[in-house]
Amino acid sequence: MSYETILTETDGAVTIITLNRPKALNALSSVVLEELIDAFAAYQADDSQLCAILTGSGDKAFAAGADIKEMSEKAAADFYLQDFFAKWTSHIVKTTRKPWIAAVNGFALGGGCELAMMADFIIASENAKFGQPEIKLGVAPGMGGSQRLTRAVGKSKAMEMCLTGRMMGAEEAERSNLVAKVVPHEELMAEAKKTAALIASMPPMAAIANKEMVNSAFEMTLDQGLVQERRLFQILTASEDKKEGMAAFIDKRDGNWKGR
Repeated sequence: MSYETILTETDGAVTIITLNRPKALNALSSVVLEELIDAFAAYQADDSQLCAILTGSGDKAFAAGADIKEMSEKAAADFYLQDFFAKWTSHIVKTTRKPWIAAVNGFALGGGCELAMMADFIIASENAKFGQPEIKLGVAPGMGGSQRLTRAVGKSKAMEMCLTGRMMGAEEAERSNLVAKVVPHEELMAEAKKTAALIASMPPMAAIANKEMVNSAFEMTLDQGLVQERRLFQILTASEDKKEGMAAFIDKRDGNWKGR
């Protein structure tokens, strides 16, 4: 499908979505949001696609924030009545059950940092820089920056970043558990594709369940999470892929997954 602000392609069982506003450093506008919602919905609905990568075009930015020009004249009542930013979580995070990775190639600031943190995990270029500089505009994070960043790096560092607006480099981001891996800039997409292909080679139903289990750890008490984990494990034991996976292990061969 043709889009105005993003590009989509497939590589085997991997969907690659690219933010494509390089002159605006891939800033996140309402058009970008609607097109991302459509692209992620298409990925979720396509049974042949088992992992996705989201990245930015060019070498400078993943996404350097929300489109300030679009927001500068919007009235407070409109932000409230439209429940501005709500769709990012409700339509992308909550409805995308299959795994997806953010491949951060440069600046991921404000909304760009928040979008990257919506991914299941982040692989970053050595040139990546993360930050929540909204305070410099007289506002604050609105797409989850104060919540997801705090869960990732802890209160002290999240508070410092939100109150000063400073950027965090890739090395610090990995050390602080914001990103899973940092790679040389020129190897970013190759590494992201390799990782996505590995995830896509796993039993699809088990991948969804593993994602659900890990995410539940942030929403539940330990006891509740352990019950959730056991129930999902028990559901998986009834799957065709469980039978095939254990048979393949015993036979010392690769599994032939059906996603059921």
